[in-house]
Amino acid sequence: MDFYLMVKDCLKGDLNAQRQLYDAFADVMLGVCYRYTKSMEDAEDILQEGFVKVFRHLDQFKFQGELGGWIRRIMVNTAINYLKKNSRYQYELSFNDTSLHPVTSDDPHADIHAKELAALIRQLPAGYQLIFNLHAVEGYSHVEIGKLLGIKEGTSRSQYARSRTLLISWIKKLSADQKNESYARP
Repeated sequence: MDFYLMVKDCLKGDLNAQRQLYDAFADVMLGVCYRYTKSMEDAEDILQEGFVKVFRHLDQFKFQGELGGWIRRIMVNTAINYLKKNSRYQYELSFNDTSLHPVTSDDPHADIHAKELAALIRQLPAGYQLIFNLHAVEGYSHVEIGKLLGIKEGTSRSQYARSRTLLISWIKKLSADQKNESYARP
């Protein structure tokens, strides 16, 4: 599929090309959106809002780099804005250092599947989840995260470290629980 030709057709107002572009990226981008939310409904809202932005700003795509990466960046930014303005997430997005878990440098020694890890990440408080995904999954630097969220680089680093520590403790507990279950079976 020639995405660049499709983009040119979309820019000409070809509704069929717009539908093809949406269909080509919607499933993957829904996964990106879901990574930042606590529900599929929120992810679907972000996806729709994100594609409105994609089509509104498609003329800004420079045909340099991958179209999927450009769309992904729009989805991530749309997710961040959604979390900031949605009252359900606002309390959890207050990036302060009170009542946070202590930071350690433990490494997990557990066998965990990708779906289990994704479920654990989704259980993180929204602020931790956001920064963990931006840094560990999307590859943003802490400087970039700070600029995106309007926080200090150090705050991003500490939130990431705390989210990682919390995940490690949950993975260890999950692993221990799984081992205990396997021992309990006859």
